[in-house]
Amino acid sequence: MRTDPAQDQDFGHQDLAMMALAMDEARAAAARGETPVGAVILDPKTGEIVARAGNGPIAAHDPTAHAEIAAIRAAAAKLGNYRLTDLTLVVTLEPCAMCAGAISHARIGRVVFGAEDPKGGAVEHGPRFFAQPTCHWRPAVTGGVMAQESADLLRGFFRARRKG
Repeated sequence: MRTDPAQDQDFGHQDLAMMALAMDEARAAAARGETPVGAVILDPKTGEIVARAGNGPIAAHDPTAHAEIAAIRAAAAKLGNYRLTDLTLVVTLEPCAMCAGAISHARIGRVVFGAEDPKGGAVEHGPRFFAQPTCHWRPAVTGGVMAQESADLLRGFFRARRKG
């Protein structure tokens, strides 16, 4: 569901810069013992970072505390609006079905993700949430931004957990 497959080889500067920030959030999550996924929400018109978050289900004792959900909650609180239309969500891993549902309900304008998630993803894999006729809001989607770096961070995290 990528909006511009040609971008696979030439991502925009803003996408790369925001993904680098999302990677920082993912590394911080890993340092806390959480699965290393990070998210940033920005206003692409102004370049303002509205919210950023990393995964937190373990610490929060909350299975919904994915990076995307945490960032959406923070952005909505900051803006005083549950509609985040025209904003961009940048996340290091393909969103799951729960997060895709939240993205749709928040009416986020664009999603940029790093690594694909063949097992748990719901954008390019699994239910392909945004392609379903019952999906009421479909953001533009660009996948594969810093995909290798994101995948390497996840693989390294789980490899270390299996050894330790």
